[in-house]
Amino acid sequence: MKTITKWEPENFELEMTSVWSFPNRGNWATHDAKWRGNWSPYIPRNVLLRYSKEGDMVLDQFAGGGTTLVEAKLLNRNIIGIDVNDDALKRCREKIKFEHKGANGKVHIKKGDARNLKEISDESIDLICTHPPYANIIHYSEGKDIPSDLSNYKVDEFLNQMKAVANESYRVLKKGKFCAILMGDTRQKGHVIPLSFKTMQVFEEAGFKLKEIIMKEQHNCRATGYWKTNSIKYNFLLLAHEYLFIFEK
Repeated sequence: MKTITKWEPENFELEMTSVWSFPNRGNWATHDAKWRGNWSPYIPRNVLLRYSKEGDMVLDQFAGGGTTLVEAKLLNRNIIGIDVNDDALKRCREKIKFEHKGANGKVHIKKGDARNLKEISDESIDLICTHPPYANIIHYSEGKDIPSDLSNYKVDEFLNQMKAVANESYRVLKKGKFCAILMGDTRQKGHVIPLSFKTMQVFEEAGFKLKEIIMKEQHNCRATGYWKTNSIKYNFLLLAHEYLFIFEK
């Protein structure tokens, strides 16, 4: 593992508006952008600092590249990281394998299914901070037989599966606590599919109250080459935003 010289973002300030933009995605501690679609560590850092306190138990049931786990450890939050993909779990274990003064959060990594959090007790979680796949835009288990990977599902079936995710999230979260979900949209046959707001509705139907809608600007979708040509040729805009929903139980 490389020697770490930077343990926190420079000149960090908590976000104060409903529009978040991180042109510099964040490269402190063990963070990198090598896991496709992983979120900037600035997002979980903001969520953890605003909606939890030191010693709280956090859940990320789509642990993926391990970004949330690293931030929780750095910020002295305990966290359970769950994923169905062994490659993701291996990466998570590598990412949290560091020691740093003041980084005392305990990280528990488990293989599991976000639709059935059977090992987690009712109302035992202080904060959910997670970044699910956006239906089948990125296939995280391509070449592997992982039927429970939600990135295998097209939009309609993905949303149907997310009902179980929302219900389990509601069950394990303590009353009055918060659940943060980042979700993007997609486009099919020239028309936008508002996957984000459809997911938002699923969580509301599970009982959550919507506290905040945050628009997060994307910086990895420059209109160059193939997409620039097609954007003009077929007259569509490139999707350059995602939504971070903060729900309260």
